[in-house]
Amino acid sequence: MSILNIRKAVRTGSKVVIGLSSLSGDGKTFTALKLARGMVDHAGEIGFLDTENRRGSLYSDILDGAFLIGDLYPPFSPQRYADAIKEFQNAGVKVLVIDSVTHEWEGEGGCEDIANAPLSQGKRMADWKKAKAEHKKFMNALLQSDMHVIVCIRAREKTDFSNPKQPVSLGIQPITEKNFMFEMTASLMLQNGGKNQYFLKMPQALLSSFGNGADYLSEEHGKLLSDWVESGEKIDEGLERVKSDMQMACSSGVDALKAAWLAMPKQYQQAMKPMWSNYESAAKAYDEQKVEDQPERQKVTGFNPVQTENQIKQEQQSEPEQKPEQPGEFKGFD
Repeated sequence: MSILNIRKAVRTGSKVVIGLSSLSGDGKTFTALKLARGMVDHAGEIGFLDTENRRGSLYSDILDGAFLIGDLYPPFSPQRYADAIKEFQNAGVKVLVIDSVTHEWEGEGGCEDIANAPLSQGKRMADWKKAKAEHKKFMNALLQSDMHVIVCIRAREKTDFSNPKQPVSLGIQPITEKNFMFEMTASLMLQNGGKNQYFLKMPQALLSSFGNGADYLSEEHGKLLSDWVESGEKIDEGLERVKSDMQMACSSGVDALKAAWLAMPKQYQQAMKPMWSNYESAAKAYDEQKVEDQPERQKVTGFNPVQTENQIKQEQQSEPEQKPEQPGEFKGFD
């Protein structure tokens, strides 16, 4: 079974994930919305996932039109973040601002709570393996979304207390998983109310889009970023959305992948068939991991969308007449 789609490398119009971190009051939200506005034709194509108790609504008048906003309340689990990202994607948003992702790590119901749950049950060890596995669900949704995403991350001064007698200041650090900022396409730390930035990760090709870090970021910088993305080989936006849906479905296993296939617009199925084995391999790998963690689960059976129409018709004719299928129900493939 093929797990890769090996091809010649061509820079295509892709999606970027930008990380903006700062202390409170240093311009994360304002900067994120200004960048987002420069990346779209009108403000209504911007989505805002608000985890800050509806604070995002305070910025409703800084753009030249209304953006879409959705409030995420506790628990701030990685899965709920992932689900929220998918909801905005289904709403047709082109650029999503998440303010903030810090709750996914240390908020109520976030990764730290997930890891420390065994301690509240009298166990002696925190379960960071489970917490990191949950965090990967969020990262999967974030990095495989077909929207551009700008994430805001709280920051504060951190101190290393490995030696309690000689604590060591680590400086201002983003409050999130330690590798998070380097998973982004580009990540920046804002200072002086957002007027200055230093780059934590910045590909050489994007330097011209973000300036020299010595002035406010604006719609103009967002437009430069969008222009760089669009300068690649043109892509079919509808097909890319389908690919994103399939990739996201993989992390939930083969059954979810089947459902995503059946929900796919018919005009894209032919183009997607050659990639089925790649997705199926990934989905089965996720299912196998679940079986290892929960031995009582049964391994899933195969599914092959490349069957000919004649084979499908023969199977359907051999089955007894049944009631109409409900939307999303899978039948007719082996």
